[in-house]
Amino acid sequence: MLSNSSKYAINAVLYLAINSSVNNKKGVKEIAETLQIPTAFLAKILQVLAKKEAICSTKGPGGGFYLTEEKAKAPLASIVHYIDGSDKFAVCLLGIRSCSEEIPCPMHYAVKPFKVRFLEELEKHSIEYFAAKVRNGEAYLMV
Repeated sequence: MLSNSSKYAINAVLYLAINSSVNNKKGVKEIAETLQIPTAFLAKILQVLAKKEAICSTKGPGGGFYLTEEKAKAPLASIVHYIDGSDKFAVCLLGIRSCSEEIPCPMHYAVKPFKVRFLEELEKHSIEYFAAKVRNGEAYLMV
């Protein structure tokens, strides 16, 4: 349901929420190696998120990416919206353009409750909420 770009973005933002601050910026290479994400791909994703002001970045020596407490209060859904657009959850799982309530694909009604609940969770809970789950050992970014 999520693109690789959104998956990588979520992982990277949660990593930053847990491991970074204005005094402890993280470079793309470190994040990519830790999360096992292709470095060039992650760099593009982080640049988009920084441009959209979802995360912070500084250039030069001692530069890198970080997340402020304020930005960590944003709903996790915002990261998906910045990367994949706001209609990501309206798209048919099978990729059928005409899929709708009136003309459903074979999977429409099976997937709809999951998509609705998933989006509700991402919109209801902040980046910090999910980062706290990792910090507390309730969830994991890396195995």
